[in-house]
Amino acid sequence: MKVLVTGSSGLIGSEAVEHFDRQGREVVGVDNNMRRVFFGAAGDTLWNLARLKSVTKRFTHAALDIRDRAAIEELFRTQRFDLIIHCAAQPSHDKAREIALLDFEVNALGTVNLLEATRQHSPEAVFVFLSTNKVYGDAPNEIPVKELEKRYDYERAEDIAGVAETCRIDRTMHSLFGASKAAADLVAQEYGRYFNMKVGIFRGGCLTGPSHSGVELHGFLSYLVKVTLSGGRYSVFGYKGKQVRDNIHSHDVVRAIEEFAANPRAGEVYNIGGGRENSISMLEAIERIEQMTGSKLDWRYVEEARKGDHICYISNLGKFKSHYPNWKITRGLDVILEEIIASQRAQMAQA
Repeated sequence: MKVLVTGSSGLIGSEAVEHFDRQGREVVGVDNNMRRVFFGAAGDTLWNLARLKSVTKRFTHAALDIRDRAAIEELFRTQRFDLIIHCAAQPSHDKAREIALLDFEVNALGTVNLLEATRQHSPEAVFVFLSTNKVYGDAPNEIPVKELEKRYDYERAEDIAGVAETCRIDRTMHSLFGASKAAADLVAQEYGRYFNMKVGIFRGGCLTGPSHSGVELHGFLSYLVKVTLSGGRYSVFGYKGKQVRDNIHSHDVVRAIEEFAANPRAGEVYNIGGGRENSISMLEAIERIEQMTGSKLDWRYVEEARKGDHICYISNLGKFKSHYPNWKITRGLDVILEEIIASQRAQMAQA
C-alpha cells in the first residue's frame, strides 16, 4: 500500500507518516512549509521534517504546493496511491481575515485539486480529508449552556455527549477559515457521493500532540505550554476564559483514519475530537499546565471574543464509534499534556 500525506510536516500529517512507515508502507509526504508563511518563524515545520527523515525508513518528501494543479497532477500521474490523507491547510481562524484569498486557495482550491487528481489517476483509493468543527460556524453556540466556576457546559441532558454531525453549517458566522474549510468539506462530500469515491471527512475538534508547531493563532494546548515554559504573555479572548474545547491526540486521529481506510464509505462525515472525557476550559488548562510544569503563566484577559468562536464545543463521537467500534480514545488529557511539555522542553534545550 502506498500512502500520500499532505501537510506531512504538520501535527496530524507527521503522525500519519510515522504510523504507516512503521507498518512498512511506502509514504510520500507533500509539504512546502507554508505554516512559516502563515505564522512566521514560530510556525516553521522544518524541525519536524528533519525528525521524520531521521526516524522513518520508507518516507519520501516532496516540497509541492497543493495550489499548483499541474504539479499535483504530475505527482498522481507518476505514482499510484492507495490512501490519500489530506491534512495540508491554512489552519487559523484569526489569520484567515488577513489573507482571505490565500486562505481560500489553500483550503478550497488545494482540496479540489487533490480530489480531482485522485479521481483521474487513483479512483479506487481511499481519500480522507481533515476538515474542522469550524464548518458549523457559531451554530453550536445556540445549544443552551450553564456557567460553572471554571467552565461552561451543556445545560440539557440530550446535549451532554456534544455536537453531532446534524448541526447545520449554514446561516451562521464561520470566520473566513471556517467558510473555506466548509467549501472544501462540501466538495469532498460531493466527490464521494457523486462519483462514488471512498471519501471520508473528519471534522476535527482540537487536534493536538507533541509534534505541533503551536503559535498564538493556532495550536491551543501546544502554544499554551510553550508560553508557560518560555515566560511569554498569553491572551485569553472572551467568555471569561471558561470556553471549552475537546482535545484529541494525533495518534488517535490517525487510528481513526486507519479504521476508516479499512472499511471506507462514500462521502461520509464524522466529528472527531477528544469527546467529553478530554474536554477542558481555558481556565482549567492554565491551572493544569501550571501544576504540571511548576511554572506560572503570565496571562491577560481580552473582553472581546473571536468572531464565530465557540463557547463550548465537545465532539459527539457516537456516529464514528457506531461505524467503527474498534476505535477509541487512548490518550487522556494528562498524557497529552505530559508529551507536549516534554517536547517543548526538548525543543527549548536545542534552541
